[in-house]
Amino acid sequence: MTDDDRGNLLGGYLRARRALVTPERAGLPAGANRRVPGLRREEVAMLAGISADYYLRLERGRDKNPSLQVLESLARVLHLDELEQEYLLGLAAARPRPQRRRRPERVPARLHQLLASVQVPAFVEGRAFDVLASNRLAVALSPRLQPPHNRLRSLLLDPEERAFQQDWARSTEGFVAAFRKSVGDDTDDPRFVELVGELALSSERFRTLWARHDVRNLDGGTATVNHPVVGELHLHRDKLPVDDVLLVLYYADQGSESDEKLRLLASMARTTPAPTRTAEH
Repeated sequence: MTDDDRGNLLGGYLRARRALVTPERAGLPAGANRRVPGLRREEVAMLAGISADYYLRLERGRDKNPSLQVLESLARVLHLDELEQEYLLGLAAARPRPQRRRRPERVPARLHQLLASVQVPAFVEGRAFDVLASNRLAVALSPRLQPPHNRLRSLLLDPEERAFQQDWARSTEGFVAAFRKSVGDDTDDPRFVELVGELALSSERFRTLWARHDVRNLDGGTATVNHPVVGELHLHRDKLPVDDVLLVLYYADQGSESDEKLRLLASMARTTPAPTRTAEH
């Protein structure tokens, strides 16, 4: 990434977050005839204790080495949480990287063995949410949880996945924010470039969320899904890093109705072919 690219990323992030902070939230009078959503540039500069001209240079990528003090002040004004502040600092850091060819994402043999033995829906995903491998129960839960599907693409473009997610709007917010966190400043990665380009052309929802520049970790948590056969399922989700990939497990509270439904899916899954292994990414 060149210095110009880094400056543009920083400026884009500042503009997007500025638009999300209302004058009331910043402790300013809203006034009349406001032509921009959120705060004006000069308001951000005033609250951060820097000149309006300097802040303009930051948004336009003309100053690529702001001090830590300036960045922390901007984070405070823009109400960034700890993860968002870390992301901001990462965009501003001047750390030249040598050009490198990223290694293909491979699923270790031991993970294939583990997938075959666990009694819950489990799959392996890459940095861009590509499904690299999965077990029968994961496919019984959703046929989109097998190679070569991409989870973000399925969520945004597949009508069946939209019906599957009980809270589709919340799910898309989390996935797109986590995708941006995963991208970071690695914007020249071919897989990321390909996926962002496809989704930007095909999904208005993606364009809207991508423009917000939200960043989030998508780690453990809970999910409620609507399965076409067994109905509503309340599931826990854990993500475990293994080498350069993530092992994802879904499971229900023991003895719950969702647990019983998963057992039914497991019995159905025994009669289906094992999922195929993925191609390298």
